[in-house]
Amino acid sequence: MKAVRVHEFGPPEVMRLEEVPDPSAEAGQVVVRVRAVGVNPVDAYVRSGSYARKPLLPYTPGTDAAGIIESVGSGVAIKEGTRVYTSASLSGVYAEKALCQETDVHELPQNVSFSQGAAINVPYATAYRALFQRAHAIAGETVLVHGASGGVGVAAVQIARGAGMSVIGTAGTPKGRELVLKEGAHAALDHKAEDHMDQALALTGGRGVDVVLEMLANVNLGKDLRILALGGRVVVIGSRGTVQVDPREVMSRDAAILGMLLFLAPERDLKSIYNALFAGLENGILRPVVGKELPLAAAPNAHREILESSAYGKIVLLP
Repeated sequence: MKAVRVHEFGPPEVMRLEEVPDPSAEAGQVVVRVRAVGVNPVDAYVRSGSYARKPLLPYTPGTDAAGIIESVGSGVAIKEGTRVYTSASLSGVYAEKALCQETDVHELPQNVSFSQGAAINVPYATAYRALFQRAHAIAGETVLVHGASGGVGVAAVQIARGAGMSVIGTAGTPKGRELVLKEGAHAALDHKAEDHMDQALALTGGRGVDVVLEMLANVNLGKDLRILALGGRVVVIGSRGTVQVDPREVMSRDAAILGMLLFLAPERDLKSIYNALFAGLENGILRPVVGKELPLAAAPNAHREILESSAYGKIVLLP
């Protein structure tokens, strides 16, 4: 089968499409025939060598894919032919087939396409965990979602709106802001405008926002703290460097800065997340947006684009 392989950490060009042996499922494992692969910013961080966890070289990137169970090992309950999406992989998913633990594949509702299925795990699980398991957001609160036109951003907008929150999203292009509004935000701001944080504060009548989902903390965190409501929370989902903040901004609002990495979530929390996501996908509240589909060989281009500020929906690779 064909798979993208990384033999050294570095720029996107270190990813090459190669011929590798087909995986084989052992006890508790399944082989997924991959129909679509979701590209996440974390994939690019890992490939560059800058991420906290580094896989052993060589490796095949990716955790998020959707496809069909092709074969199963002993002791596996899921049936061959079942439509699934993945939340982890033993072999990597930038490939025609992926080897996974049974616990890391999840049934894909019939109303969700394979490309949409590849856009579920990291974006939707991250958004759900940030909102409910870290920020403990509740109906009636105001949520500011930075980068709301990207994969995690769109997921956060849909989840927050479906849970009865007032949602403000930011995006860097008119097309992106149109998407943010279409997916349920009450307001969409241009994050390239110098006064967009002032605009967010004004939308709350000066009260401040209750929850900020921060995708680029090294740029925005200090500004986030100044527009929080009393008891406000910032969840740091992404950052590309260091940042200096004034602790008094946190103290004066009785506020909290919360970090999160999806792979640190305990099994109990993950089980809750995937049950909630299935329900939301099945009833149509959650609708993954695919912005671009590319062939598997275009993985380097996908990694360049995923880090651009003009994100629109999810980038998906098709084996």
